[in-house]
Amino acid sequence: MRFASKRQTLEGIDEEDGVSLLIVEPEDMWHANNLISVGDIIHAPALRKVTVTTATGSTIGKGVRMNLSVKVKSTFFDPLASELKVSGTVVNENEWVSVGQHHTLTLRYEKADIKFTIWKKAGWDSVAIQSLKEALSEDRPEAIAAVVMQEGLANICLITEFRTIVKQRIESAIPKKRSTSKESSSGMTAFYDKTLSNLRNAVDFSIPRTLLLASPGFVAQDFRAHMQSEAARTGDKSLQRIAKEAVIVHSSTGHVHSLNEVLKSPEVKKMMHDTKFTIETNLMDQFYDRMRKDDGKAWYGTKPVEKAIAEGAVGRGGGVLLVNNAFFRSMDVATRRKYVALVDKVKKDGGEVRLLSSDHESGKRLEALGGIATILTYPMFDLDEDEEEEEGNEGNNSAEGTMVL
Repeated sequence: MRFASKRQTLEGIDEEDGVSLLIVEPEDMWHANNLISVGDIIHAPALRKVTVTTATGSTIGKGVRMNLSVKVKSTFFDPLASELKVSGTVVNENEWVSVGQHHTLTLRYEKADIKFTIWKKAGWDSVAIQSLKEALSEDRPEAIAAVVMQEGLANICLITEFRTIVKQRIESAIPKKRSTSKESSSGMTAFYDKTLSNLRNAVDFSIPRTLLLASPGFVAQDFRAHMQSEAARTGDKSLQRIAKEAVIVHSSTGHVHSLNEVLKSPEVKKMMHDTKFTIETNLMDQFYDRMRKDDGKAWYGTKPVEKAIAEGAVGRGGGVLLVNNAFFRSMDVATRRKYVALVDKVKKDGGEVRLLSSDHESGKRLEALGGIATILTYPMFDLDEDEEEEEGNEGNNSAEGTMVL
């Protein structure tokens, strides 16, 4: 996804003009679904069936292409078809459609870029800006990093479910006649050093992501061994983790086109499908582990989570706020602002915020807990004490007025 105008920036959003975006790949539909909330106004191309009276007085139905602005009442995302249906009431009148009539806009990926404009009911708050930033970014959290390489050649790529982005190409002169001497191996060592340096500059590994190393022969394995050696020498725990979790696969060459054969393997296909939600799944597993331990560091429900955040317990040092993204797509402005304030407070305190997709299993698990949960940096107890007291009082009141047989 990209801005329809080169003059548009994240910092210069005009809420009156709205934000115009172009759908340029199937993956954009997933991001559009996260961006569009109930109450927003969407302006996009539409096909409307209308009734036309002919010269003879008879009526026929036909489809007319037009641009319509719709105030959103509901959305339906079909990930298999990469299609988003946005239903609501028309807010701009034309010769075919009156204000207030119902219409469903269908946004989908097509060969030609499709433009749509969005006006946010609640304004472009921090959560909406973050969703927009992720939609526009090439380096998305779900992207897999890959290095396809051979002796003297490496291509550093980011791979999403729908495309491959070449971030850097590295070429290095390697002696053609190889031997076991230090002099002949120094060329490969310099090549690995250069590749590793460019890899860490080109890819943001602060976002946990899979690293795929592909090559003919043992080049990829030797490169991973070089990474592990550098991690041990420098004491770099981050590099140690990256090297340990790297996946080695075979490719016929070190050129980018060889990734096609790699990506067709069932193992890599499954890995790419699961990567988008791996982080969220792991966090939910961590949360439930804390719940089982009952160590005071895992809480769910709006009131306990609000208390923990207010106390600064969801901050730097391991604090995580888990929120179902449905909260930010289908609620009134006042309630949305309350949850946005929670997100902003956690970020200000140095904690991590994860908006879990309600279309995935991790989001459904969170939904069963009320849609919001947190992992604290330090234990807190009795955060739900008030709720329990209220429930107890309600139970007593009920008992006084009703005889149970």
